[in-house]
Amino acid sequence: QDIHFSQFYLSPMNLNPAMTGVMNSGSRVTLNYRNQWASILKSNAFSTYSAGYERKTAVGRNDYFGIGGTLWGDRAGEADFTIAQGKLALSYAKKMGGGRKTPSYLVVGVEGGITQESLDFTKLRWGNQHDGAGGFNADLSSGETFQVDNVIYPDFNAGLMWFSVLSETSNIYLGAAYSHLNQAKVTFLTDSADGSVDGRELLAKYTLHAGGEMMFTDKIGIVPGVVVLDQGPHFEMNAGTSVKYVARKTRNDYQAFSMGLWVRMSNKLEDGKHMDAVIASLRFDYNDMTIGFSYDVNTSELKAASNSNGGFELALQYNVAGDDKRGVYCPHF
Repeated sequence: QDIHFSQFYLSPMNLNPAMTGVMNSGSRVTLNYRNQWASILKSNAFSTYSAGYERKTAVGRNDYFGIGGTLWGDRAGEADFTIAQGKLALSYAKKMGGGRKTPSYLVVGVEGGITQESLDFTKLRWGNQHDGAGGFNADLSSGETFQVDNVIYPDFNAGLMWFSVLSETSNIYLGAAYSHLNQAKVTFLTDSADGSVDGRELLAKYTLHAGGEMMFTDKIGIVPGVVVLDQGPHFEMNAGTSVKYVARKTRNDYQAFSMGLWVRMSNKLEDGKHMDAVIASLRFDYNDMTIGFSYDVNTSELKAASNSNGGFELALQYNVAGDDKRGVYCPHF
C-alpha cells in the first residue's frame, strides 16, 4: 500500500491534493520523516521522508488558487526496495458562504507526478539458496530471472475538501481523495518476447478525513482528527485528538503546546479489523513554525517480535507570510 504518516495532519499534500494552499499564510514548507520497525530490522528499517512547498494566490475578492510540489521517498528492507515520487498539485478554493472572519469554502485539488520503484535483486534470498543444513549460500543459483531493477510510471490524484471557520479559534473540515486515477501497471518483469509490460495494477486508494479545532477557553482546547484509507485489500483508520495549551498569544508572539493520543486500526485480510498501534504525539507551535513528534506503540500480534516498538516520526512546518492584505481564515491542521 501507499506510504502513510501517523501525523497525517502535518503532511497535508500527501493526504489530499485539495489541502494545497489551505493555510493561514502566503506559503508553507513541510518536512516529514518516519522510521518504522527498527527494533526488528535494525539498519534495514522502513524509512519514509517527504518535503513539500506550497503557495496560495488570491483570486477576486474571496477565492484562492493554490500550487505546490512534493518530493517523497520510501525505503524498505534488506533488498533496498525503494519508491521515489515527485508531484505537482493545484487547487482552487471557492467561498461558499459566511462572513469575512467566519467563511465556508469548498476546495478542489488535482495533482500529477512521476514515480520510480527500484529493488536490489542481488540482496534477495531464495529457498533454492539454502544448503539443506540450515545455512544460506548466496553462490547457489536462485532459479529466478529478472529483466529490470527499476520501473518508472506516471501517477494522478484528485481530491475535495470543505471547511468552515466558526471563529478565530474554532473550525471544522471534511475531505475526500481518490488516488491513482490511471492505475498504472507496475512490474519488475517483462512477460512477453517483445518486452511489453503485463504487471500488477497500482490499486486505487480512497481517503476520507475530517477534523477541527475547538478552544474551550483562551488557553485550553482540543484538536481532533480522523483519516480512513482504503486501498484494495488494505484498510487503515487513524483517529484521536490532541489537547492544546496556548502558552502565549499576542500580536507578534504565539506559543502553544499539544499532546495527543491516537489509535490506528487496520485489517488482517480475512480476519477482520484489529488495533495495530496506539500513537502518542507532541507538538509545539512557535509563531510561524510547527514541530511535531509522534511514536507508535505496536499492539498487534507482531509485538512479540517488536517488543511493542513501532515507529517514530518527526514533522516540521514553516509558514511564510504573503502579500495578501485581506486576511486569511483557514483551519489549523
